[in-house]
Amino acid sequence: MTPYNRGMTTLFVSDLHLDPERPAITELFGCFLAGEARNSDALYILGDLFEAWVGDDDPSEVGSFVANRLRALADAGVPAYFIRGNRDFLLGPDYAARCGMTLLDDPTVIDLYGTPTLLLHGDLLCTDDVAYQQFRTQTRAPQWQAQFLAQPLPARLAFAAQARVASKARYGELVAQGQQETITDVAPATVQDWFERFGVTRMIHGHTHRPAIHDEGNGHTRIVLGDWYEQGSLLRVDADGVRLASLQAG
Repeated sequence: MTPYNRGMTTLFVSDLHLDPERPAITELFGCFLAGEARNSDALYILGDLFEAWVGDDDPSEVGSFVANRLRALADAGVPAYFIRGNRDFLLGPDYAARCGMTLLDDPTVIDLYGTPTLLLHGDLLCTDDVAYQQFRTQTRAPQWQAQFLAQPLPARLAFAAQARVASKARYGELVAQGQQETITDVAPATVQDWFERFGVTRMIHGHTHRPAIHDEGNGHTRIVLGDWYEQGSLLRVDADGVRLASLQAG
């Protein structure tokens, strides 16, 4: 567990889904890194920093921009930590080194101003989505990843584009069936199991795009980060408590 107690604030973001189609959001994140983040204890990015990530060898402009800004943050003395999401689970040590950020396991427990806190992207809690969990297990296998990363970059980019189309189509089917709220959200029983398994009273995650602070009973608090599709979503944590906030582009 990693403690931070310099008396300032630790920041959490997730689900930025950065891509060239939304340059204003990328610029908003850059301004955040050059501004408020510079005065924090640490920054945690809990997955889906990018809309898609097909390998550390992808020379995308968005990837380069983010790497430069994160490196500047690290050079300013603010540590950044990253947990892979379902869109950027292939982000590896080479890109992390460019950014000067530390890769963390999903999940990870940290000591956050005296409170042990479980951090995770959040997709592991969505156990009612059986099809997705099967896909997740397949794509996290080292053999699958090695085979995928061995393909030429254009083939990997094409696969990512097809996966995005398939994901949108499946979400549309769930909406039509009236199941999107339950299937794509966390399973309450899984949440309680994880609190007990890790022996913590606080959990922070993203993935579901439903920002809120939930009282889960028995002194357990689950904090959900929002996405960055239309604005920035930020969690500030200090010794006095937690606060969800929004950052406006432009």
